[in-house]
Amino acid sequence: MNNSYLIKTEHLYKKYPMGPTTLIALNDVNLNFKKGEFAGLVGPSGSGKTTLLNIIGSLDSPTEGSAEVLGAKIETLAHKEAAKLRNEHIGFIFQTFNLLPVYTVYENVEFPLLLQNINPSDRKKMVMQALEWVGLSDRKDSRPAQLSGGQSQRVAIARAIVKKPELVLADEPTANLDAKNSHNIMETMVQLNEELQTTFIFATHDEKVMKYLRRKISLDDGAVKSDEWMTRDREKQNAGKQ
Repeated sequence: MNNSYLIKTEHLYKKYPMGPTTLIALNDVNLNFKKGEFAGLVGPSGSGKTTLLNIIGSLDSPTEGSAEVLGAKIETLAHKEAAKLRNEHIGFIFQTFNLLPVYTVYENVEFPLLLQNINPSDRKKMVMQALEWVGLSDRKDSRPAQLSGGQSQRVAIARAIVKKPELVLADEPTANLDAKNSHNIMETMVQLNEELQTTFIFATHDEKVMKYLRRKISLDDGAVKSDEWMTRDREKQNAGKQ
């Protein structure tokens, strides 16, 4: 693994004026991430995890401090530059799936590639490969209303990884799923992390996600409370068999 950091945040603050007072959503956050990490920002609602994920994904900017992502300083990016960074290098997975209801599964997964002017034959190969990764090749002509929650989330994952981004950001990706579907979704993402060296960062308070993390960063009141490296449950099981 390369020693250089994919993401660096230094003295990161996010503040919102609330009448006479100020809400501090992020409070002096200093974190670095290397390529290929499988990390989680964990903590209760209001702890700052989604705010931090949005800044890393260039959907928001810090009030103070610096966030450098893939060599770009988020706080200095113009709207077009931020959009280019997202379109070319970052995949997003949301808890509400955000699938386009009038599009088929194939068309939903293809959508990010249309923004990059990739030729049709290459697009088809990339979309079908992404659908194979998540086990949904046979549902390519279905529409979102015909899918289960687990299938919809797998389409969202395929859409996030179809362009093989360096970074995937997932905000509560299993919040609407049962234990079996959560397990299948997380196993898919672990496999992609291992095969493609894609960096995954989750915002979650779901125990079903936490047991898959290699690194757990706990936030509370916008500040980092702990940052620890973990052993996944399946790695513990494998170690026990040796």
